[in-house]
Amino acid sequence: MDTTQTTGEVLREAASTHLHAEGRAFLGSLYVAVRSLQLYPLENQTVQRALAEVDAKARDILRRESILNFQMAGDFLFVNDVRIRLDLGNYASFTFVRKGLDRQGIGTITIEPGLELREWTPFLSILAASQRLENTFDALRERVSRAGVTHVSIGPAVVVTESEIIAQETRAAARRTYTRSVAVVREVMTNMKLGRAVSARRVKRAVMGIVDQVLQEETSMLMMTSLRDFDEYTFTHSVNVCILAVMLGQKLGLTKQQLFELGVCALLHDIGKTRVPAWVLNKEGKLNEEEWKHMSRHPAWGVLTLFQVQGFDEPPYRAMLTAYEHHMKLDFTGYPRAVRKRRLGLFPRIVAVADAFDAATSKRSYQYIPYPPDEVLREIRDNPKRGFDRVVVKAFINMMGIYPVGTVVILDTGELAVVVAANPNPEELHRPLVRLISDPAGRRLPPGAIVDVSAIDPATGRPARTIIKTTNPDRYGINVAEYVA
Repeated sequence: MDTTQTTGEVLREAASTHLHAEGRAFLGSLYVAVRSLQLYPLENQTVQRALAEVDAKARDILRRESILNFQMAGDFLFVNDVRIRLDLGNYASFTFVRKGLDRQGIGTITIEPGLELREWTPFLSILAASQRLENTFDALRERVSRAGVTHVSIGPAVVVTESEIIAQETRAAARRTYTRSVAVVREVMTNMKLGRAVSARRVKRAVMGIVDQVLQEETSMLMMTSLRDFDEYTFTHSVNVCILAVMLGQKLGLTKQQLFELGVCALLHDIGKTRVPAWVLNKEGKLNEEEWKHMSRHPAWGVLTLFQVQGFDEPPYRAMLTAYEHHMKLDFTGYPRAVRKRRLGLFPRIVAVADAFDAATSKRSYQYIPYPPDEVLREIRDNPKRGFDRVVVKAFINMMGIYPVGTVVILDTGELAVVVAANPNPEELHRPLVRLISDPAGRRLPPGAIVDVSAIDPATGRPARTIIKTTNPDRYGINVAEYVA
């Protein structure tokens, strides 16, 4: 392992390993608690110890993960999207718990912080029952609610195909790639601010991980760009722009080596901001003239800063040009001002579009309410004053779809949903793939089924669902990342 790795990144790389171990431990404690309730009265010390143990194992996960989502899918078990591998050591407990869940028609258990020890008894008693307790799942959910179980929710059993299992594991791999990349950007920018040496080797490794993931399954990486963190905007923004730029470069026909070079340029495009005073970067509201002078220097400072990065075979000229040109605009009305005739390179044109889209759709110190993704796309496409390359913009819209990933939409069925992928059919870009958030009655769903809005209702011969309009997720208290990434 590279000795320059930060403690933060080491922890992130180990997160899935810890969660796998904690998931196995939770499964084992769940098995013991349910089995004890079947064999002994509630006041028995064996039962009480088992309940305390399952509560402790759940809290171990909640301390790190903030939520515990336990899902049985056929012969597979997932804890927060991490697949728990089965072997002879845990197969008996897995089989026992699965039978209890199947008997009651339960597919997922979601446990939230604030869970009280007393809530385990009525909930686990349902799993310990030897026969089905209710005729419908809604009735079972009502039974759980009447028992005073407020921090544990259940979801119905669903049939999960092997392809869906693979998709879940791919998303987990994409999430690991994303968090490692954010850690690298954080380290690079922090070291730059402190005057420490910065190695290009870690940057290259992070970019190659992103390129490989995009080439393997680009939708999963695109979903990761919804994992925006207000407190770490500078770092997540750089990674998001890298992902979007690499995907856009792929659509434009670049080779893998060119995608790698583009990714390096995109990841480092804002490195000049390490020289912008923090009070300017973090100011709430519009910058005054003096503050804007500081901010508008970051492209030139990016060039100077990149001379200090060690480990490139030669100075990273393309990254320097991208850092310098990505705010210039196609007609050179942006900044810095061009002092002689020039032609913007392809990489800066690509990064400019990716940068503008992610910035406009993110919360920042001076933008607490981000713009809806579909509105941002229209602005990029229709406003010539933005100064983007029209060919690049067209490719970007074809890549993102009319409703980009993360857009919250209202359907004509009354359902609320979030876009998770563009429709693979280019003639159906206005009918994306969405994940349901609430049912027609407005009841919030655990991350619901993914549906194709272009799917035809056999009874009418028309699409079963149609998007009426987009909406602000904050209005409904929706964390888009929970449903997308």
